[in-house]
Amino acid sequence: MSEQLDRKALNQLFFDARTHNEWQDRPVSDELLHQLYDTLRWGPTSANCCPARIVFVRSPEAKAKLLPAMIEGNVEKTRTAPVTAVIGYDLEFHEHLPRLFPHTDARSWFAGYQPLIESTAFRNGTLQGAYLIMAARALGLDCGPMSGFDADKINAAFFAGTSTRANFLCNLGYGRPEALFPRSPRFEFEDVCRIE
Repeated sequence: MSEQLDRKALNQLFFDARTHNEWQDRPVSDELLHQLYDTLRWGPTSANCCPARIVFVRSPEAKAKLLPAMIEGNVEKTRTAPVTAVIGYDLEFHEHLPRLFPHTDARSWFAGYQPLIESTAFRNGTLQGAYLIMAARALGLDCGPMSGFDADKINAAFFAGTSTRANFLCNLGYGRPEALFPRSPRFEFEDVCRIE
């Protein structure tokens, strides 16, 4: 049986973790990005479908392709972030199921059923994007997840000629805590949950 994490770990993952908009001038290494993926990939997806596809945008050339797709309010925070993860989802994920879920013919569950393919890819790709945020925090990185971009431009810049579509973006690096906004409130349990 797993043991409950201590308060320090929970603080790092949830209670003290914040969405960052300003960044220290500290690089994020290739090794850390590999460690990040190697951590998030173990999170569960339905039938182990693993539809997320991630482009870690770090070079000036890649940033130059990314920034024109951002809404005005997201340009500067993205320009100054050490890395921006473009999290996409692959609409041909089911072609990999013979490798990823070899227990049965799971590919046949999806082949030819486009609405099921799209909903499964989007749902599970989003889930993997959430794992990325939690894994990044666990590894000492700060995150700035974002909507607010032109998906067609992102797809053309990073996923052209593929079956992958953009889902959301997440800036990664080491945030500037002094630049944080006051923390916004959250719903209480009774506002949004019930036990039946």
